Order: sequence, then structure tokens, then C-alpha cells
Amino acid sequence: MVARLLLIPYTVAVLLITWLPAEEAGRVTGIVAVLAHLLTAWGIPFVAAYAVLEFLANVALFAPLGVLLILGWRRIPPWAAVAIGCAGSVVIELVQLAIPSRYSTLSDVIANTLGTAAGVLVARATIALADRRRRRAAMGRSARRSSGSPGTSASSRR
Repeated sequence: MVARLLLIPYTVAVLLITWLPAEEAGRVTGIVAVLAHLLTAWGIPFVAAYAVLEFLANVALFAPLGVLLILGWRRIPPWAAVAIGCAGSVVIELVQLAIPSRYSTLSDVIANTLGTAAGVLVARATIALADRRRRRAAMGRSARRSSGSPGTSASSRR
């Protein structure tokens, strides 16, 4: 239930970041340019650094979507969660076509879809780990009950 509720502010934030005019969104996303400028000190060309960092920022932007979809709807197939992320990204890019200061790119759709998939993998792995721990704890409790109280052996109860 919490994941479903968190999906609301997450979606609002993503839409603001992606649909505000570039000048306004740059106040939030300007960190990519700052980091790219820092990397030029290490001999990495600004254009290359910016392209890679922007791609990774798009991956990071959509990873929470994958996590929230899987945690919010436990029975959703992973492919469906990734498809939702891809479709959402396509909608964002299509709207950006109508915003003069924004640029719509296929690489953003790819990065956003990969981010959703990464989030799905993280959520599924976390759920699997939690389920495994729960099963082990239940097996431990079951074993203690069948052998008597903790600290006593079967031979001392005879």
C-alpha cells in the first residue's frame, strides 16, 4: 500500500522534471552539466561525459518506478512493469515534442526502460531475499517446537 501511495509524488516529480521548460527543469537537472564539467579535469571531453551522465540520470530516474510497481502490485509480471515504464517514457517523449525548449530522444526511452527494468530486478531480488529469510525463520521455529523447548534435548525429556 505504501508503494502505491509513493507512486503519486514520484510520478508528479518525474513529470515536472521532464515536462517543465528546459530553463526551469535545468534547476533540478543541472547537476549533470556540473558533473560533466568536473570530469573534464580528468581529460574526459564534456560532450562525452554529458551524454553518459544524462543517460545514467535517466536510468536512475526510472529505477524507482520499477521498484514501486513491483512492491505495490506483487502479482504484476516483471515484463508488464517494464512495459509500463517504456510506455510512460514514450508518452513523456511525445509530449516533449510539443515543448519548444525540450528535446525528445530515443536514447531517453531506452535509458528510462532500462531504469525501470533495473528497479524491477532490485525489487524482485529484495522480495526473494525477504521470503527466503522468512522461510528459514519459520523452519527454525518449527524445528525448535518439534524438539522441545530451547536448551533441552530429546534425551533429557525422557
